[in-house]
Amino acid sequence: MKLMTTDMAASCSLVCCGEERDSDKAVIVRFSNGSVRNAEKLDFTMYKNTDESNPRKKSRRLMAAESDRLSYVGSNFGAGSMKCNNLCKYYVGVLNKQTMQMEVHSAQLFNMQPVIPGETTEAATPQDATQTYRDKVDSLIEAFGTNKQKRALSSRRLNRVGSDTLHIAVAKAANTVIGEKGLEALQQEVAETEAQGDLALHLPPCNADADRPEDVYLFDELLSPVEFEALEQAGSKMAALTSEELQKMRDDGGCLCVVKHLENMPTVGEARDNISRCAFYLSMLLKLARQRNINRKFGQEEGCPRIIQNKLLRTFTVDTFNNGRLQNMVSASMRAKLAAYSLALLLHMGHMTGDLTLLHRDLAITETRMTEVAKSMGLTLIKPPRGKVDEAELRDTNRQACLVLPLVKYDPFMERRKRKKMH
Repeated sequence: MKLMTTDMAASCSLVCCGEERDSDKAVIVRFSNGSVRNAEKLDFTMYKNTDESNPRKKSRRLMAAESDRLSYVGSNFGAGSMKCNNLCKYYVGVLNKQTMQMEVHSAQLFNMQPVIPGETTEAATPQDATQTYRDKVDSLIEAFGTNKQKRALSSRRLNRVGSDTLHIAVAKAANTVIGEKGLEALQQEVAETEAQGDLALHLPPCNADADRPEDVYLFDELLSPVEFEALEQAGSKMAALTSEELQKMRDDGGCLCVVKHLENMPTVGEARDNISRCAFYLSMLLKLARQRNINRKFGQEEGCPRIIQNKLLRTFTVDTFNNGRLQNMVSASMRAKLAAYSLALLLHMGHMTGDLTLLHRDLAITETRMTEVAKSMGLTLIKPPRGKVDEAELRDTNRQACLVLPLVKYDPFMERRKRKKMH
């Protein structure tokens, strides 16, 4: 429709509207599916954004047109808007037939698209918007790349699939281990492993400023008075062992320290009773150190009191899950703790002197490890004499550890031997 003809041009004048409000702006619509023959039968409605305080949303407009057959929607924002509104500024002239003046208004263009009931009006997200830069390059290589580039792309994708499969397998295995053992047990094992090199965490309570050697590692910290009293019956059985039974214990192995003190303990008196009770408790420590998984029946065959049994499981074992069942386990750090407490008990049984050679054999640990435990406790080491000795003196060649005040502070040996270079 023409707004003015050639005859009207001679009698019309142009008038600028100046500063316009939104209601004064003109709207130009274009239908995407064709041209409208009768525009008067369309009902147009414009909607504006309610958030007028937001500078990015206050100018958003939505144009709706309804007819008897279809409904049309157009907007000046989003993916379906016309980009020309941002690049150009459009004006439209409106003729006032009464004053015969042409009013010039700014205009916006809307692309009207039909809305079919049952279909979504949201435009699908372009594929490029979800692709990363690497995905776009891979797509170009697939379409236009050389054979060498395509082989490299295929190899990289195979490696990525293999890596994902490995991660899934590792995660599945980790979940299985956590389900069987439990998270707390795994954390305890990690803590035990990290603390394995620090023996100070597993030593009995030490009073380095004590005036007497007996007060450095107090006996009550090793066995409380209540626990010591509970060992009366077990100690009596230990003191009543015959020489044949002691020889059998020696032949079985694992109780050399116990046999040595039972053979040399006093014949009568309170000292004999004390040594026999300590010997039984020491035998339980040595037996515990030679096992890995401990059940709740530990020590019942030997007549171990319940209070001592609970003390051993609580102090020298860690809880772990095995096939969904809770078990007590003696870890590597717990073996070091057993060695330290056994050595402290031997000091009280042997007038502040303990036999390291017999003890490390009974505990089934290396002599080096036993020496580290003794050094960490600040004990004085007595080395056996070198050279050949008689059989009568053979029993005196064992390595001994004595508690002498003040305690010895050993410097850690950090130097490592240099490896010879291969020529």
